[in-house]
Amino acid sequence: MTTRMKRIQWMTALGASLTLALTACGGDDGGSAGADDPIVVGVSLPLTGDFSEPGKGVQRGYEAWAKITNDKGGLLGRKVELKILDDQSNADRVVADYEQLIGKDNVDLVVGPFSTRLVVPAARVAEEYGMLFVEPAGAAKEVFEQGFKNLFYAAPAVANDHYNHLAEYVLALPSDQRPKTAAYAAMDDPFAQGTAYGLKEKLEAGGVRTVVDEVYPPNTTDFGSIAAKIAASKADMVVGGSQYQDGVNLIVALQQLKYQPKLAAFSTAPTNPEFAAAIGNKTEGILSPTGYTQDAKYPSNTEFVEKYAAQFGSPPEEDEANAYTTGQVVAAAVTAVGCAEQGECQKKLVEWVRTNTVETVVGPLSWDETGKPKGAHMIQQWVGGKIQIVLPAAAKETDLVYPKPAW
Repeated sequence: MTTRMKRIQWMTALGASLTLALTACGGDDGGSAGADDPIVVGVSLPLTGDFSEPGKGVQRGYEAWAKITNDKGGLLGRKVELKILDDQSNADRVVADYEQLIGKDNVDLVVGPFSTRLVVPAARVAEEYGMLFVEPAGAAKEVFEQGFKNLFYAAPAVANDHYNHLAEYVLALPSDQRPKTAAYAAMDDPFAQGTAYGLKEKLEAGGVRTVVDEVYPPNTTDFGSIAAKIAASKADMVVGGSQYQDGVNLIVALQQLKYQPKLAAFSTAPTNPEFAAAIGNKTEGILSPTGYTQDAKYPSNTEFVEKYAAQFGSPPEEDEANAYTTGQVVAAAVTAVGCAEQGECQKKLVEWVRTNTVETVVGPLSWDETGKPKGAHMIQQWVGGKIQIVLPAAAKETDLVYPKPAW
């Protein structure tokens, strides 16, 4: 408790976190916890810094979940109120934020931030306090190797399994068509590296030779030297373990060198709504894994897409959907158990999630003992000027284009 209280006192004295109290509907808050008081859900998000772009998407997803939930009467007859702090994409700050939210602000529930780099330290704080910790973006395998008992990832698959369907497709190609060599460039980030190296491991086992393997710091902006190595290798395929801006910058650098791979796959970046304009609308054939599509026919997704678009003016993307899914999982547990506060209730919430399946906008979710979801990601590709599902066959919206057209 001494270390915990020191961190709380430091956070209080510093007063540097941006607090956004987001109430999705009106109501009279009583002075003590009761039927008229809101259920306060605390979260720290990277609203500034390296992960601010996807962090803001996660924020919108949480806001949509709170509004839609409150429009239906809230949880347990109480409105949901979000209390959001800005961790500035900093792991030390995210620890201080969750210490404040749980230990000082006494929020009823917490949900997770964006990025594995922030999820792991945040989850340690939640575990210390015995809080249920459902999170939307900690997909790297290391998250599930920490021994967390209270953590659950609210998406279909972990990072190392994101490209499973693509690996199967590539290795099933006739030998004279199959890529022989591959170049990999990944951000020094557990999620980004997990996506790229999960595919690398499977392709190497199938005989696809690695000719470039580059890891770059998260703040990298100049990709000239990495792009030059990839172009010089003449690799048949290029795989980027990327977030958003780094993926854009690497693709632009490759385009400038007129490198033309037969297959190009990048995590996260191609699914962002600003992606096409950012790379000069030269998107054709670019692949990316995704755990979400706006066209999924799950009942809650139809409602989510409609109401999200009404709230924000455009349809939701994957980051928003994963945050919304996180809210759905928490809400299902609270509704089933009948409580939402710190203490013994949290143990009941954790046990309920561990032993049940939850229907969400990304489909039914269930988890193993480490909090890892028991599912798989789909593969999207830019075809005809828009991004569409191409794998697996059961979910595809169009056929995968291979070889990739020129940039």
